[in-house]
Amino acid sequence: QVQLVESGGGLVQAGDSLRLSCAASGRTFSTYTMGWFRQAPGKEREFVAAINWNNVNTYLADSVKGRFTIARDNGKNTIYLQMNSLKPEDTAVYYCAAARLSFTSTNTDFASWGQGTQVTVSS
Repeated sequence: QVQLVESGGGLVQAGDSLRLSCAASGRTFSTYTMGWFRQAPGKEREFVAAINWNNVNTYLADSVKGRFTIARDNGKNTIYLQMNSLKPEDTAVYYCAAARLSFTSTNTDFASWGQGTQVTVSS
């Protein structure tokens, strides 16, 4: 498994941008599908974005399409979530996750999780 550490969260205003990073340990990082999930207070954790090992396949939740992008740098063992045009409904704890599959966006396929980073968007 890989160990994951997220960073880049914070408090911003609606319309602002943030970039989250997730640093991974482990020599096999480049073989994993990586994903971002989020959990708002009182709600279940939901899928945000996923990217396969070589940046070819990406998938975004409908709620963030056109505003968020996911990317990875296998040389730095890091993935990113660029979040633009943030809305108050994007407020949540954002989690990075890793899955040992060619590509997936299913929560239960991700076996390794970070501790999360808080994103708060004020109106």
